[in-house]
Amino acid sequence: MKIISRASIPLVLACSTLAGCATADPIVYAGLASASHLQPNPGDRSGRVPYRYRSDVDWKQYDTIIVDPVSVYRGQDNQFGEASEQDKSALASYMQSQFTQKLRTRFSTVGTPVPGTLRVHLTLTGARTTTPVLGPFSHLDVGGGIYNAVQAARDKEGSMTGSVIYAVEIYDAPSNRLLSAYVTKQYPNAMNIGASFGALQASKVAIDKGADALLVQLR
Repeated sequence: MKIISRASIPLVLACSTLAGCATADPIVYAGLASASHLQPNPGDRSGRVPYRYRSDVDWKQYDTIIVDPVSVYRGQDNQFGEASEQDKSALASYMQSQFTQKLRTRFSTVGTPVPGTLRVHLTLTGARTTTPVLGPFSHLDVGGGIYNAVQAARDKEGSMTGSVIYAVEIYDAPSNRLLSAYVTKQYPNAMNIGASFGALQASKVAIDKGADALLVQLR
């Protein structure tokens, strides 16, 4: 790793600030099956779930679940930026594993849509990888640490750190009726220094948080 000179620190911090403020927000992706149902979500103050659809449903009537294979969104309105196909595949695979594992703590997984079964379809629509060198540096540097502390207090993204954007669509499996859907952006706490090491680590931490959030919703 090359040593970053003192003279470059202001530039690095400026870039960090711009990166933290200019990250793309989720949109209603035209290619989603639930696109016509999604509406702005005024109840979401965090900005993590800007679009949502929900019906009047009692989740307690469901005790089994089918988790579809995670889709990687191919529409022109995707938000993958410079993420490679290898990165997309790795994140989709990790998402499949983590969401299935989390949901198994609440539901029994099945392959046939019997009564009382939910079907969850996840679509990875965007991702941002952590910037090499500058990602960890912006968390360890004094100025960067102050910036990230402010971001953490605001529940916003850290500088130069990865994130994921995805859609969740939940159906009554036997009838294929849409029960709930949302588009969300997840990212690690801005003070999570460990998540800044490795191009995909922050995105994986974000996926873990998203799986936990879905589990809470379905309890």
